[in-house]
Amino acid sequence: MAGSSSRGDEGKKKARIEIIPLIDVIFFLLATFVLFTLSLDKIASLPVTLPKASQNASITPPDESMLSIQVSESGTFYWKVGTGAPELVSATEIPPRLDDYRNTHPANARVLVRGDRLAKFGPAMMVLDEVRRAGIAQVSVETVTSPSGK
Repeated sequence: MAGSSSRGDEGKKKARIEIIPLIDVIFFLLATFVLFTLSLDKIASLPVTLPKASQNASITPPDESMLSIQVSESGTFYWKVGTGAPELVSATEIPPRLDDYRNTHPANARVLVRGDRLAKFGPAMMVLDEVRRAGIAQVSVETVTSPSGK
């Protein structure tokens, strides 16, 4: 008989997946998560007294024995002791000059590593390594950029 169904198929229902209850459960979980995170305590921190910058602070001039090595954008180096004029030096000249500087200023050998605005990090690290190899303990890195050769 065409078009008629057998008696076994009439009593069975097709299985259906209801999506609306799943959406309800997901929204319930989302709302619970949001409410839970809003009720968390804020992270407690320790009070820290930070230093205050003064309005009329002047930069102290370098002393006559402090060495300043500046790295430029092009990878050149400028050697300056105290307030003297900077000299252009090559990378191979830096280790022997650092040894001479340490020997002439054994008590107060201080080095300031500087860079211009576009100086690469690699040459500056090479200078810091050479200062460490020379045995100079007082090393500073200037955080303010300056024009090359200043």
